[in-house]
Amino acid sequence: MAEEVILRFDEVTFEYQHKKPVLDEANFNVRTGAKITLMGQNGAGKSTIFCLIRGEIKPKSGNVYITNKATIGAALQMMAREYFDLTVEQYFAKAFEMAPPNLKSRISKALEAVDFEIPFEKTVGELSGGQQARLLLAFSLIQNPDILLLDEPTNNLDQAGIDHLIQFLIMYAKTIIVISHDADFLNSFTEGVLYLDVFTKKVETYVGDYYSVVEEIKNRIEREQMKNARLEKQIKDRKEKVNFFANKGGKMRKLASKMKEETEEMEENKVEVRREDKTIRDFTIPTQDIVGNIVTIKSVKIIKDRKPIIKKIDKILRQRTHMLISGPNGIGKSTLLRSLVNNIGDGAQIMNGVRVGYYSQDFAALDFDITVFDCLKSNVADGVDTQQIRSVAASFFITGELMGLKVSQLSEGQKGLLSFAKLVLMRPGLLLLDEPTNHINFRHIPVIARAINEYNGAVILISHMQDFVKEIKIDEHLDLDTL
Repeated sequence: MAEEVILRFDEVTFEYQHKKPVLDEANFNVRTGAKITLMGQNGAGKSTIFCLIRGEIKPKSGNVYITNKATIGAALQMMAREYFDLTVEQYFAKAFEMAPPNLKSRISKALEAVDFEIPFEKTVGELSGGQQARLLLAFSLIQNPDILLLDEPTNNLDQAGIDHLIQFLIMYAKTIIVISHDADFLNSFTEGVLYLDVFTKKVETYVGDYYSVVEEIKNRIEREQMKNARLEKQIKDRKEKVNFFANKGGKMRKLASKMKEETEEMEENKVEVRREDKTIRDFTIPTQDIVGNIVTIKSVKIIKDRKPIIKKIDKILRQRTHMLISGPNGIGKSTLLRSLVNNIGDGAQIMNGVRVGYYSQDFAALDFDITVFDCLKSNVADGVDTQQIRSVAASFFITGELMGLKVSQLSEGQKGLLSFAKLVLMRPGLLLLDEPTNHINFRHIPVIARAINEYNGAVILISHMQDFVKEIKIDEHLDLDTL
């Protein structure tokens, strides 16, 4: 007996702005127990599909059907700042209309599923990005949902957390739909792909693991291009004959008319080749003209067994020095970068006069309440004009129609690209990069790695994406776990 369909999109159209659809008569269905990847370019509308499934927004036309009132749990990309002041227990209580009497027991089970121990009285804002990621996952599981929606669940997770998550997802008996740009993670459990095409606004369905689907899409594009190339040649030959016979008169003109009809039919038979996701072009982050000891680190504060410990070290970063900071979630990696940015703490200092380009994993360096254009305009280097701002923005797919939006209205992937555009425009002497591949389409990642390698200032990098780290030229490695 075939598994029943638990979720179906029937001719769903949705738009945020008039006549600019995100979805255009999209159709797909998901069967009970399926483990599905939702793919698509940054800003294509993947998170919008999740909002439609959860019922937070309604289609302009068409219908979203959830079978037998199936329950839905969702782990979003980022912890909402409104939850930062809540304790862990208060945060989990938000999953219920009325907190159940066994809430603490259910919290413990949900945290155990994501391999996380944390005091219930600790506030959400005290947790590291990786710890918040585990909390988001646990929140989605506490109601044991029939449909589990995971939006970039590996962001900020260390390798142990990713491995535990993979094991959990393989064993989870219910329906899972995942948005992620981590190819290896997806390939470990995916059995089908829903592809949201940013150009057609349609959703295509593929069966197979992640890598085989990507290969199938690539082969399909090549076949369509070859078919169109053959038709183009035939059409060109026909048009030349039509023009020749049309000038001969009599029966030849009739033949020309018939051939013209056949040529038009051939043009209609040309297939619309599915365009691949765009990839940002190679870019350079200009460097502030500065020399000397850009960063001096004499000591760092790490967290072990939930207690802060000060460790003495001796690290100096000059121009063209790239340092990787590693260690498990919650040990203090992001805290070290924030202390540098805010110039707090005696253990680490930045040389006076250095412009700091900070990529924060939670985009804290961006002002969500101003327009995209105003955000780009702030902190630009001397001599950068409006035309240059727009040109750099466009190279990161931040086009004119996005410029007037508030930063908060961008997708997480678009916020990531906006952050890189700002780094280019400010010409920093130091880059502090905290998980800079989070939310970023995997096609962009090699381009970003090349830009970091070619940057002539100092770099401090935190990243759990091993494939990305392997592409970066690392001169210094600070492993907080071995201090």
